[in-house]
Amino acid sequence: MAFQSINPTTEEILGQFPEHTGDEVERALEASSRAFQSWRRTPFAERSQLLRAVAHQLRAGKTLLASLMTAEMGKPLVEAEAEIEKCAWCCDYFAEHGQSFLSERRVSSGATDSYVAYDPLGPVLAIMPWNFPFWQVFRFAAPTLMAGNAGLLKHASNVSQCALAIERVIRQAGAPDGLFQTLLLPSDQVGAVIGDDRVRAVTLTGSEFAGSKVAELSGTSLKKTVLELGGSDPFIVLADADLDAAATTAVNSRYQNAGQSCIAAKRFIVVDEVADEFLTRFVAAVERLPIGDPMERETQIGPLARDDLRVSLEEQLRRSVALGAELVTGGQRLERRGYFYQPTVVTAVRPGMPAFDEETFGPLAAVIAAGDADEAVDLANHSRYGLGAAIWTRDVELAQRLARRIDSGSVFINSMVASDPRLPFGGVKRSGYGRELGEYGICEFVNIKTVWIGPKQEEQPQSE
Repeated sequence: MAFQSINPTTEEILGQFPEHTGDEVERALEASSRAFQSWRRTPFAERSQLLRAVAHQLRAGKTLLASLMTAEMGKPLVEAEAEIEKCAWCCDYFAEHGQSFLSERRVSSGATDSYVAYDPLGPVLAIMPWNFPFWQVFRFAAPTLMAGNAGLLKHASNVSQCALAIERVIRQAGAPDGLFQTLLLPSDQVGAVIGDDRVRAVTLTGSEFAGSKVAELSGTSLKKTVLELGGSDPFIVLADADLDAAATTAVNSRYQNAGQSCIAAKRFIVVDEVADEFLTRFVAAVERLPIGDPMERETQIGPLARDDLRVSLEEQLRRSVALGAELVTGGQRLERRGYFYQPTVVTAVRPGMPAFDEETFGPLAAVIAAGDADEAVDLANHSRYGLGAAIWTRDVELAQRLARRIDSGSVFINSMVASDPRLPFGGVKRSGYGRELGEYGICEFVNIKTVWIGPKQEEQPQSE
């Protein structure tokens, strides 16, 4: 069986990649185990040097790598270039701060001396999605390698070229043989890799269904997991919000990457007092979005990555309208080759509709009315997901109080939700568990080890 790379703009086949055989997987696992045994003893300074070299390779190859991303999954070129830059920033960040995050920490106890040490676990398997084909990988790879682990990447099959390019970048930066490898595997063969004793931990970014399967398989093997799953992020607009700023940011948050983002705002919960005014601004901005060839720099909306994603979005819209949602704009395929779909806005959305209850992975925004701030929070929490949330108001103290009531891994006040190498990222409820990025993220895949030396010697009274 071979994986196909298909250009979603032209529907042309870019390449075919044979899946790895059992022997090739075995050799990769053995190489990963060997590389880890050496890398774990490598000083932090050398690990840092590798990450800085990776950042250099990314920046030097940005034009080619971004074009590859755009061709393979349809991300607008300007966004693809920004994604490569963000990956390089992540590498630089952990190169600079990784050692301080993982330095031994003294703790006062009944011992002569006691401290906490952070030891790497071993090879970590990363199962990654296609929507941010470089960033999703590097937000795992940079802290994982800096911590002294080895990495194995099972990427989405439709971005095999990106997966191989990432391995090549890290190798060209000077990584030891086997330290970071791509495995071209179908999903039904991943379980055997998870169960292999040489794999010590698993991280997945993907769907709720995929997360539950990986958790089950990893639990059977008693492997540490981090799961970053779906989201249906609320974007709350209160009566005193700066509506121009809120509407402009709402468009970017919903339609970036053609809406194919787990942390995109999906449910726009607006208090009645400003609902009409916000909707007018929002829809006008949506209808101005340039749609077209993602290789053209002015394009802001490219195609969806696969045709089945478009079909799923159409069905979610159809069922929502049948239940009473009102289509305001969009809702149609573009009359052209490629997996294009118009940026779409629906109103009168309530719980029980797919546009409210499900993750809509594409350019569909659901606008929901709320009577006041309390109802807005209740609607925000009326979801099985809990990844991110945004609150728009000039009353920052109120926003901070409301933020503590929202069930999500992050709350952004007067801004769009975004991941940042400096801050922990992850969700609650059906959006997963564990954290990536920041100090918390780098500590997910280490053995937090207590070292106790003692006991303390009691002072002896001196004789005269």
